[in-house]
Amino acid sequence: MLNDKVILITGGTGSFGKTFTRYVLENYNPKKIIIYSRDEFKQFNMQNDFKEYAAKMRFFIGDVRDKERLLRAFEGVDYVIHAAAMKQVPACEYNPSEAIKTNVEGAQNIIDAALDRGVKKVVALSTDKAVNPINLYGGTKLVSDKLFIAANAYAGAKDVCFSIVRYGNVAGSRGSVIPFFNNIIKNGGTELPITDYRMTRFWISLRQGVELVIKALEEAKGGETFISKIPSFKITDLAQAMLPGCEMPEVGIREGEKLHEIMITVEDSMHTYEYDKHYVIYPQIVWDEKKRVIPTGKQVAEGFSYSSGNNTEWLSVEEIKELLKTVDLEK
Repeated sequence: MLNDKVILITGGTGSFGKTFTRYVLENYNPKKIIIYSRDEFKQFNMQNDFKEYAAKMRFFIGDVRDKERLLRAFEGVDYVIHAAAMKQVPACEYNPSEAIKTNVEGAQNIIDAALDRGVKKVVALSTDKAVNPINLYGGTKLVSDKLFIAANAYAGAKDVCFSIVRYGNVAGSRGSVIPFFNNIIKNGGTELPITDYRMTRFWISLRQGVELVIKALEEAKGGETFISKIPSFKITDLAQAMLPGCEMPEVGIREGEKLHEIMITVEDSMHTYEYDKHYVIYPQIVWDEKKRVIPTGKQVAEGFSYSSGNNTEWLSVEEIKELLKTVDLEK
């Protein structure tokens, strides 16, 4: 499906972009992969990391805020993976106008450029924070999600579809709890602070995130939101897995932080279908009868919701210890 295709990744020098790029190059034969991002130093480092694939790699300096640059970069592109965003909650709260320019206006620029340049598929990365948002980052991503879903209404006769994949913090990603705990342990700390003893999170690896995007590229017809079935864990169990027997002082929940990661709300359940390894939230509006999506899965029960707090699959302390061995904490 990705063979002989031109793929562009916005924010492509990030953890997801690098993992996605390597996965595609090792499992498919793309015509070209374009890395679109703002940081020339990260691009330089990524070029060195992918030297053996230099013939298939292209690097574009650009910002999703710059529509003209996107129009140039999207020329001849088949698939776009939109991973660029302002993601740090405190930075978005302190710089709201900047978050809006990147996460909202940037999303609209991606949509316009894709429509004008004949892109076939766009998959946008979303976040649990876009579900019932309580901070500006989540608010901007909710708007972004709505823009990408509604973009299908503007496709007309064009052969293009826009879809979304949603997951929470990737295990070991920058700014998440695992590297935070790891830094305390490396510096000789004997206790790991817990914001709230009730707190839970989903466990998803970068590889699983990449595979969900591949699934969306393969299956999306337009307007769907794809969500992986993944296990939950308690933050207190993570602390004990990383530093057995440690003290765990409760320090209070931070501003903009939730007790649980929420992926599907009760309100969304009316349009949610379950599959073997994932859920799909289908669009509520049919823009074109010819493009109507017919779900093949099983509709979830009335009142269903999916969060890390009400999950049916949980990781034990021992299972977390094993999974931690797969997390690169030195990056």
